[in-house]
Amino acid sequence: MATRLLGVPLKKPSEVDVVKPLNNLIQSTYSGASAEDKNKYAEAVNEFSRQRNSSIWKFFEKYETSLELVYSYYDQICALETKIPVNELQIPFKWKDAFDKGSIFGGKISLTHTSLLYEKVCILFNIAALQSAIAAEQSLESDDGLKLAIKLLQQSAGIFQYLKGAVPAAIPSEPTPDLSQDTLAVLQALMVAQAQEVFITKAIKDNVKEMVIAKLCCQCEEFYADVLKAMQKDSVRTLWDKEWIPSIAGRQAGFHALTQLYQSLVCRSAKKIGEEIARLRSAVELFKAAQTRSGNATYLDGHFTRAKRNLAESTKDNEFIYNEMIPDVNTLTSPGKAQLAKPITLTSPLSSNFKDVFNELVPVELHRALTASDARKSEIINAEILKLREATQTLNAVLASLNLPACVEISDDGSGLPPSLVEKANDVRQKGGIETVKKHLKELPELLNRNREILDETERMLDEERTSDNQLRNQFKEKWSRISSDKLTEMFRTNAKKYREVINNAIEADKTVRQKFEENEKGIELLSLPYEQLEQAMPAAGGMVDPNCASVQKLKGLMETVETIKAERDAIESELKSTTFNMKNEFLQALQKDGVIDEPALSLQHIGQILNPLQAQVKESIERQQSLVSDVQIGHSEFVSETGSSGNARDKLCKELATAYDSFIELLGNLKEGTKFYNDLTELLVVFQNKISDFCFARKTEKEELLKDLTTESSRQAPGPTPTLPSHYSSTSGSGTDISTTDGSMSSVPSSTANTGSMSGGIPYPQGVQGMPMPYGASANVPYPSYVPPPMPQGFNPYATLPYPGTPFQYGGFPQGPPPGHYGTYPGSFANQQGGYPNQKPPGW
Repeated sequence: MATRLLGVPLKKPSEVDVVKPLNNLIQSTYSGASAEDKNKYAEAVNEFSRQRNSSIWKFFEKYETSLELVYSYYDQICALETKIPVNELQIPFKWKDAFDKGSIFGGKISLTHTSLLYEKVCILFNIAALQSAIAAEQSLESDDGLKLAIKLLQQSAGIFQYLKGAVPAAIPSEPTPDLSQDTLAVLQALMVAQAQEVFITKAIKDNVKEMVIAKLCCQCEEFYADVLKAMQKDSVRTLWDKEWIPSIAGRQAGFHALTQLYQSLVCRSAKKIGEEIARLRSAVELFKAAQTRSGNATYLDGHFTRAKRNLAESTKDNEFIYNEMIPDVNTLTSPGKAQLAKPITLTSPLSSNFKDVFNELVPVELHRALTASDARKSEIINAEILKLREATQTLNAVLASLNLPACVEISDDGSGLPPSLVEKANDVRQKGGIETVKKHLKELPELLNRNREILDETERMLDEERTSDNQLRNQFKEKWSRISSDKLTEMFRTNAKKYREVINNAIEADKTVRQKFEENEKGIELLSLPYEQLEQAMPAAGGMVDPNCASVQKLKGLMETVETIKAERDAIESELKSTTFNMKNEFLQALQKDGVIDEPALSLQHIGQILNPLQAQVKESIERQQSLVSDVQIGHSEFVSETGSSGNARDKLCKELATAYDSFIELLGNLKEGTKFYNDLTELLVVFQNKISDFCFARKTEKEELLKDLTTESSRQAPGPTPTLPSHYSSTSGSGTDISTTDGSMSSVPSSTANTGSMSGGIPYPQGVQGMPMPYGASANVPYPSYVPPPMPQGFNPYATLPYPGTPFQYGGFPQGPPPGHYGTYPGSFANQQGGYPNQKPPGW
């Protein structure tokens, strides 16, 4: 028994650039990676693109050897899913319907969707279709061909079964007809029926007992009856090739006939001549119906001939020997059913030698846990550093108010400058003096405007895309079936809002910094003067101080203690900043054991073990300061009482200069960290803009495809009426029910919740963007949270999208902020997409 199996047609893919969007997403998700790692990621993305381009066209070769390559691409998608936030990947994947042959007006039904899950289900559909095609090409005369056909058909059935649950999750809008639930149900049932048919072919070839073959055929007849019924549903009956329904109808009748034939052989062995004849008569009629329905059932000819020969022999024997009554075939009991064919559950990996090109990327859940752990560690460390700095500022303020240590450093004759003041002035001049502070203050507005313009342009792209979508939705009403922009951009807009809040908080911090500078500008300016000019600006001393008196010696000893505490704090702060630990192994074990990572509990436990000694040192240092300040105040009172020193003009100016020096050091740190903050923010905003740009381009492509489909649909000819098969296209099912058939031939796309992490500023950060920098600063009087920013990646250009992988790009430093219009010409920006995204580049690139 050799039969021609039915192979499922293939979905036709379209080429698409996966490199740029995938690079943008990986560099955004793994923003803390080193330059070397980022190069590896870029190479992996290029390899993934080559793998896709080669594998999606292998489907159409229909060779068994091509399956392995296609399996590897599917396995790569499964591996990639665990390492990136797939809902943020914006690639306009386009696939055409497998059963649509187009019309006289051209075009085929297609769907463009910006989801890796959509790509995955389309690849799976084609894998199942290719498996069925390869199974149909196997020689069923050989054992190897039979075994391979059985395996591939059952695997194909398992994939179609899986797709019934996967498609709704991957395609929130209306899928193409080939991916509808009714279509997938038919294809799954067809693959199982054909696998059962091949099992029967093997059973007959292996001379299995007639009773077993009868049961197998009875089950197969029922399978084909179910397929035939499902194929004639209104939702799918126009999909099938014109030969499919007649072929299935013929197979249903044919296997009903085989059931009766092999059960008649069981009756012959048991000498039940009357039942044998009844079954043989039914078999002969059913073989005739099978040939009539399918138009070509030559694979049944041998069985048909055998049935007619056996019927003639048994009828003759009964007439001359047995004279048994011939029962009505409808009163006979069924031989029973035996099912061998079943869907094989889809498992991963499909490939026997799969190699993950993204093996350098950790699972995204693990990466997020590591990122959260690093943020938690930084938050605790920054809090401890902030405690130390605030305590030091308090100590400096007390000393400045008492004019210490300057008041005990006055020379015997009252001339010259106090050594501590000379040291402070020298330090100010070495650090650039007041001009350095003014230079940084002048740069801040430029850096601020650069970031604000990038964010403005990003929000403009989102607004423009939403406006376009709403206009078309109002025009086409319910026919505009894609997901609305508001639903898709909820996470983007939440993140943009949080970036805006970060910028607004930074603006307030800039104001506070400028105000502090203005309050201490005069003192910083004096400290920036050369020694001679500073000496001339100082008023004459009001009296002499005996350096040997007890109060002076006591205060000098206390000042040495102050310097010791400050040095200890510098060491503690340095040790806190250099503290590192890696939670990768702990998180990976938790992920493998429980499937989830309890990051807060694991991180706090591990961080506590490492930082507890340093936290104890911070606490001890602050407690020592309390008693030290008390001793200094008492010692100063004794000094005033013993020396008769009082606040004169010189002492007052020394106090102002001491305060100005502390403010200068604080301002310089604030301004440098502020510049670093704005540059870090620029990098993140450009990556954020790239993601928005990818989204807008993908939506633009999706919009154009949907518009084309709507235009094509309106020009299509309506399908003619479905012709009915002749009245003799009917058959008795295994239970004795007549099934009529008709010829059904063709006529022709966050949640993102607020993750509020704050120090003193209480600034929220987008959860969807990893590596979000915190505004800078360290002072309790400055509303910047304390932040030790990571180093900027080498070769970063804040005024353009990330360079294409493999493109040589050198950058010598941050350029000045461009005018707002510049941002519309970013490679990858929405303005440039209309001019030929992604290959066209703007002038000067």
